[in-house]
Amino acid sequence: MHDHDRLAEQFENFRPHLRTVAYRMLGSHAEAEDAVQDSWIRLSRSNADEVENLPAWLTTVISRICLNVLRSRAARPEDPVGVHLPDPAIRHEPSHGPEDEALLSESVSLALLIVLDTLAPAERVAFVLHDMFHLTFHEIAAVIGRTTVATRQLASRARRRVQGAREADSGGDFATRRMLVDAFFAAARSGDLDGLVAVLDPDVELHADGGLALASATAVIRGARLVAERAALFRQPGVTVTAVLVNGAPGVLVDRGGVPVSVMGFAVRQDRIAQIQILLDPERLAAIDFGAFKA
Repeated sequence: MHDHDRLAEQFENFRPHLRTVAYRMLGSHAEAEDAVQDSWIRLSRSNADEVENLPAWLTTVISRICLNVLRSRAARPEDPVGVHLPDPAIRHEPSHGPEDEALLSESVSLALLIVLDTLAPAERVAFVLHDMFHLTFHEIAAVIGRTTVATRQLASRARRRVQGAREADSGGDFATRRMLVDAFFAAARSGDLDGLVAVLDPDVELHADGGLALASATAVIRGARLVAERAALFRQPGVTVTAVLVNGAPGVLVDRGGVPVSVMGFAVRQDRIAQIQILLDPERLAAIDFGAFKA
């Protein structure tokens, strides 16, 4: 096997990890994939014989790439729509069991990714690398160009910011979460406003992202009564709801007459739905193969 082929094989073995790092930093599947490909280009152009620890080297490289992407985002004008949800990670929902609990514990919720989007670039990189991938502050400092002490402070500040997201998505095992989601849609279909309010946390938040095409549907709505009223959409005829995992937790795909309408994720606190995330953007929905999730 030629050296280049051997290097390519090693990179492919590490690709899933790199994709995971990039997704948690960027919240975008497309940008994460671009970052992975950029990492390969940099590796293929480097003197790989001088790399003592390839996984560590690649993690550093992709982290710097993601940091540049985050800085570029921060320099752009503010999103005119006002609400932008991270790309959901969608999987088939397996049968209930211990493997589901593992998915819940290992995945990064949309609620957390929403908060990560509010962090400064260096804060996000420091938090993700330390709290999610357990790099030392000394290693992270070399990535973001700060001192070890400053890096520790960045991660600590980010940790305080994300604590609320963790609390908002801290309740219920897999079966409880699915039961709450099913109860939400059962009440919505029947127009049972009181039933909807009963499964919602009093301070529930609904984050809807319609993109530029559906800017009028984009909103953040707070409070159980207002969120319950918004659920009237699901009383319309021809709406089909398919159970899936959204970022490791029970969620749904929604279509009307075979046309994708939304992806919905749910956060649970104290056996009540504390946050609902709805991706309505037709352009981003078009990238999802809804048919692959149909029974």
